[in-house]
Amino acid sequence: MNDINIIRKEPEKVRHGIKNRGGRYLPALEELITLDSEHRGLLKTVEDLRAKRNASSQAVGKAKAQKNEAEASRLMAEVIQLKAEMAGQEAALTSLAARLKDAALGLPNIPHYSTPVGASEADNPVRRAGPSPKVLDFKPMDHQTFGEKLGILDSAAAIKLSGSRFSLWRGAGARLMRSIISFLLDLHTQEHGYQEAWVPILVRPEILEGTGQLPKFESDLYKIAATEGEKTETLYLIPTAEAPLTNLVRGQILPEAALPLKLTAYTPCFRQEAGSYGKDVRGLIRNHQFDKVELVWITKPEDSSAELESLTRHAEEVLKRLELPYRVIELCTADIGFSACKTYDLEVWMAGEGCFREISSCSDCWDFQARRMNARLRRADKSVELAHTLNGSGVAVGRLFAAILESYQQKDGSLLIPKALVPYFGAESIASPAA
Repeated sequence: MNDINIIRKEPEKVRHGIKNRGGRYLPALEELITLDSEHRGLLKTVEDLRAKRNASSQAVGKAKAQKNEAEASRLMAEVIQLKAEMAGQEAALTSLAARLKDAALGLPNIPHYSTPVGASEADNPVRRAGPSPKVLDFKPMDHQTFGEKLGILDSAAAIKLSGSRFSLWRGAGARLMRSIISFLLDLHTQEHGYQEAWVPILVRPEILEGTGQLPKFESDLYKIAATEGEKTETLYLIPTAEAPLTNLVRGQILPEAALPLKLTAYTPCFRQEAGSYGKDVRGLIRNHQFDKVELVWITKPEDSSAELESLTRHAEEVLKRLELPYRVIELCTADIGFSACKTYDLEVWMAGEGCFREISSCSDCWDFQARRMNARLRRADKSVELAHTLNGSGVAVGRLFAAILESYQQKDGSLLIPKALVPYFGAESIASPAA
């Protein structure tokens, strides 16, 4: 959530930032500005009525003490009238406050001044690149075709169990998935200094509100009604471990010396992909259930920009260790996510498709999520302020599996295992069933 004081003091600056996101949020910003003005005006009216009521109540006591019953009766009637008027105004204030909160929750983060201005993903600059794609002497297959020929992916079984946009790994494929997860967690905990957590994958609505998935992206989420005794509450399947990890500091005041706090978790993730009908239905790119190792930072405001670079490098190191061609893209203002003010995407080369695909998105959310969660830090001088939050995929496991299949497949139909994964997988290759 954005700082309402900045919106009040520098509305043109905020309008400029929101316009750079593509302009679609400008009506929401204007609604927020209008509601805030109305709320402040009504709040003053209510406070004035309260002051009058309190003054009249005190005057009633003085009149009674002076045995002036007529004046006391008049003042009591005035108090009753003020209370009745206040009841209506306070109800209106409560309703207006709820509308103001909804409007504030629906407005995205203001882009960081260093985020490149652009109108679409076509305006995202490439900041750096890893190794170039290898020149092959055969035409590589896409990962789904190759995985099925190798006997490690079974789309027919997944469709039978759950329908489209689900995947199933068999045998060596399941072992390779487990190896990738272990490699990622070991790299981030043992070398990059993250604390691992094993988190619930069902969370309460306020958790997703804290990180920005609710209320804006309700249609992309899966939810259930959880009943315990006579109590029923709505729980959501997490779309990313960012939500539970970041909310671990919800409502807390962290000592400055404890920051940065670096957290990681492996989880399955769930998204309905409501807006992607017909897009990437086949394969591991856009599934309803997918696996991810998430990286989250809670940090001091003055450090967050530098630590976005560190976070991105940690995700990038995965692709370096696995010797996969990749590039780092900086997202322009129109392409950054709802909660982000600055983002780098890592794109990995998919040899079978002949294109780059996003495999990690690393974002600085500034104080946007911390304000929604009331996550703060206490300075050495005892002052308290909002923390900053960052998050990134470290990386998407299914997409990494797909990239390995497309880049490491061999002409004879076998699959080489990247050297960094061999100690986890226990073999250097998966032989072709036809061999």
